[in-house]
Amino acid sequence: MLQSTEVIPSKPSRVVTPTVQVRALASTLPLDDIKPCIETRELTALFDNTAAVKNVTMTVPQRAVTAIIGPSGCGKSTLLRCFNRMHETVPGARVEGFVAVLGTSIYGDGTSPIAVRRHVGMVFQRPTPFPTMSIRNNVLAGLRVDSRLRESRENVDGIVEEALQRAGLWAEVKDRLNESAMALSGGQQQRLCIARALATRPRVILLDEPTASLDPLSTQKVEELVYELRNTVSVVIVTHNMQQAARVSDRTAFLLAGELVELTSTRELFTAPADERTEAYITGRFG
Repeated sequence: MLQSTEVIPSKPSRVVTPTVQVRALASTLPLDDIKPCIETRELTALFDNTAAVKNVTMTVPQRAVTAIIGPSGCGKSTLLRCFNRMHETVPGARVEGFVAVLGTSIYGDGTSPIAVRRHVGMVFQRPTPFPTMSIRNNVLAGLRVDSRLRESRENVDGIVEEALQRAGLWAEVKDRLNESAMALSGGQQQRLCIARALATRPRVILLDEPTASLDPLSTQKVEELVYELRNTVSVVIVTHNMQQAARVSDRTAFLLAGELVELTSTRELFTAPADERTEAYITGRFG
């Protein structure tokens, strides 16, 4: 008669929340193969004398999606805003340390914040179309900031179509371009904001919880768009939704109390986190 035998594993397996399903990527991004898009060294972001981001050193790869997760108030959005110099627009805010985009320091002497934002577009949590502008003029709004960029573009209709195509919105609005942007649904407005950011042909798109105010169907469309954008631009997305990070990103960073705890491939972070604090967060023990 066979007796059952309890098998004790030699090494305990890491417990990771089963609700997070990591999308199987066609290609992985090993650390040794990363081509840097954004690099920071000892980046600290302050509001007066209070540090919201503390000594963050990280690399964001080119043509990939990097997600930033962490509990509320941990500095995710502040870190994102440091990547295109939006942080310094807040009275009393300042940045210490080093930030480079494609090898160029964006806080160097003589560097124009407007020029930085043309190459590093940003989309906010709530859709922010310009209410007095048509759909078409919303897309072109970013081009009007820089007269040199405006003069170098002759085919504005082509720019509008290209940006809306890339944002997955062209088929839905091509016959309504002169209507008010406020006539669009919330999800369409958010994709219009993404199209507006894409119209300047940036190298990086920053997304600050872009689906937080959207319904599930609109969220799905934005996520599909984010997943496709990696083919042409680098994307950094802040999200409270760990399932969303797992679905759309190649790499994930975990922030806690302003500090970067861990940055690795999304699959590695959700299946075998290196830091106990990361595991505690993704399994729901805090946050």
